[in-house]
Amino acid sequence: MKTYINTGSKDTRSGFGAGLTELGKTNENVVALCADLIGSLKMDEFKANHPERFFQVGIAEANMIGLAAGMTIGGKIPFTGTFANFSTGRVYDQIRQSVAYSGKNVKICASHAGLTLGEDGATHQILEDIGLMKMLPGMVVINPCDFNQTKAATIAIADHDGPVYLRFGRPKVANFTPENQTFEIGKAVHLIEGTDVTIVATGHLVWEALEAAKELNEKGISAEVINIHTIKPLDKKAILDSVGKTGCIVTAEEHNYLGGLGESVARVLATNKPTPQEFVATNDTFGESGTPAQLMEKYGLNADAIVKATERVIKRK
Repeated sequence: MKTYINTGSKDTRSGFGAGLTELGKTNENVVALCADLIGSLKMDEFKANHPERFFQVGIAEANMIGLAAGMTIGGKIPFTGTFANFSTGRVYDQIRQSVAYSGKNVKICASHAGLTLGEDGATHQILEDIGLMKMLPGMVVINPCDFNQTKAATIAIADHDGPVYLRFGRPKVANFTPENQTFEIGKAVHLIEGTDVTIVATGHLVWEALEAAKELNEKGISAEVINIHTIKPLDKKAILDSVGKTGCIVTAEEHNYLGGLGESVARVLATNKPTPQEFVATNDTFGESGTPAQLMEKYGLNADAIVKATERVIKRK
């Protein structure tokens, strides 16, 4: 079984900052807007290098989205930055009306997503943002798994013409994907080949899926692991080809099971190849205050939960 090495834990929000810094050097049309969270979004270097292309909007997220939409008319490529809760829930009307409806070329970049925002608690955590964004016509939804992939995704979305929701997180997580990778929107990444079960994961749960695959291998279960970094457009072929081999699937995400990756996969299976599926996700609940590790354990978003889901789904084949 192929194994992956953690080259050093890094936070995915720093991957966004590194990608934005690179774009500042290579694409003069890229501009950045922030809602009073420059340090948290790692936008410091872009601001220092390109102060004429950086706009501090303050705690006025709705205004930030409106400004970004307007900037696209002049050919700019705006990257907006704030917490995922404020990037989506607080400004859904502005995104729907000013960005998605007219297909504006705005990149909505959202940090501190999911439970792993941690100690800030339920009011700042968001577990429904993928659902909110994927339901908007024309909106691309991306949820990379580590620092390197987040950097690559940030650079790649500048070349996509249309609105994008880019989701990433606060904590340091395993950094295991290639440093100078090519990021292809809508193209799943096969990490491990397997024959007994398909595990498709997104974001922070990809590393947990790899850890689960090692444990399953020790139990004699061959797991195929696929990194679904793009939830919309979804790589349907990758999913269908895999379940054609394995006959069952587990989806894993740091999001509510309602509206997330799991539901998107279920629709693909229901309309093409009905297949037993288990969900690793939060169960229609808000979060709470705690360390990221404590919360992932309590809400069943880790390798152990993926192993248990795999054992359940295999029995249903």
